[in-house]
Amino acid sequence: MNLLRTFFLLGFALLLAGCASMDGDDRGSIPIPQKLMQEMAAKGMTPDDPIMVRIYKQESELEVWKRTRSGRYALLKTYPLCRWSGKLGPKTREGDRQAPEGFYTVTRGQLNPRSQYYLSFNLGYPNALEQALGYSGSALMVHGACTSAGCYAMTNDGVGEVYALARDALAAGQPGFQVQSLPFRMTPANLAEHRANPNMPYWRNLKEGTDLFAVTRVPPNVSACGGRYRFTSGTQPAPAPTDPLAPCPAVAPDAALVAAASKQAQDEQTIAALAASRPPANASYVDGGMHPSFRDILRRSGPQKLAAMTSGGKVPVSEPTAALADPYKGAEPGYEEGDSAN
Repeated sequence: MNLLRTFFLLGFALLLAGCASMDGDDRGSIPIPQKLMQEMAAKGMTPDDPIMVRIYKQESELEVWKRTRSGRYALLKTYPLCRWSGKLGPKTREGDRQAPEGFYTVTRGQLNPRSQYYLSFNLGYPNALEQALGYSGSALMVHGACTSAGCYAMTNDGVGEVYALARDALAAGQPGFQVQSLPFRMTPANLAEHRANPNMPYWRNLKEGTDLFAVTRVPPNVSACGGRYRFTSGTQPAPAPTDPLAPCPAVAPDAALVAAASKQAQDEQTIAALAASRPPANASYVDGGMHPSFRDILRRSGPQKLAAMTSGGKVPVSEPTAALADPYKGAEPGYEEGDSAN
């Protein structure tokens, strides 16, 4: 606990500047590493092919998917997340420390090659649905430097690769890439485990989008109506509703929607069976998460070593001072800063 507390304090001074801080160093032209280029070629991908990103809070992982010669997307690489803050569930207001959950689109203008957190891209929170629901917040990023206040933090090397993949795909003509930011992998086991969570209706809505991707391997078209996301097949574009809160118009069920509905029905049967045999997850509050690989480094070698390793040898934070507020003061029961939410 003392190590976790110290590590949090080391990053707290930097967090006061917010996730969108900049300096004068431009790292945005760093090329895709040769090893990753070879992995792409082996999977039938090129740097110009479009990408999609998936983020999982509970597992503390970020996936990059890329379109192949078949026109379908395949998983290119999975990266460990070094830090995210808040708990499982969507972000709804400025200052709640929540990392966002939802479907977002990232365009070239959202890339930041001068981030104080090495490199970053803005998720685009709040999106149209979140704005219509009155949610607030800004500058919610994926960035380097293992520290977070509502953002998703990676190692500098990790975010450098993701940034380069995004930059090249967008430069080649992809208008924007989809980010699916999720509480956990949408498996029946995870849904059964978290069935008592009040966010479950929202998560089931997110699952509609991930199920459609699962059966098509093409990012779904995302719009909003009736106060929720509406997903249609990415292979068959449909007119998007203009009012996120108005009733949803009827959509003719194509083959992809039928296949996704069949998957959902099968998953519901599995969820019900699992729920009958195991208790739901403990709902005690745990602030944020960190991939197990980084927790191991933190416990074995301490916060300074972890900061150096995740920032390429440069510790990007100032020493904490006595003037900084104690982040543990008034913490809720069960609050364990930096511990895993798994």
